[in-house]
Amino acid sequence: MKLVLAVVQDIDADAVMAALTEAGESVTRVASTGGFFRQGNSTLLCATEDDRVDGVITVLKKVCHQRSRLIPVSLDPGEAVLTSGAYTEVTVGGATILVFNIERFDHI
Repeated sequence: MKLVLAVVQDIDADAVMAALTEAGESVTRVASTGGFFRQGNSTLLCATEDDRVDGVITVLKKVCHQRSRLIPVSLDPGEAVLTSGAYTEVTVGGATILVFNIERFDHI
């Protein structure tokens, strides 16, 4: 048995949970914060059989999308961002996926 831990953007979390549930997987959502913009993320926990891990990852790839976002070139809060007009495009989103072996699993 494996534990799939996936950190996804909040904007994708509901759709991922619905798709995993529809695929017959149980999933738990934990609110989290992090990443470059310190925005809300969701950490999804899905315990599944070894042979179903690829299916879980396929759902994550299908639902979680990377997006482009414009950010100010200078992140110095003391600088007047609105007057500088210098922005750069960065890619955000998608999913960070970790898969762990589960030594024991009890459902009480």
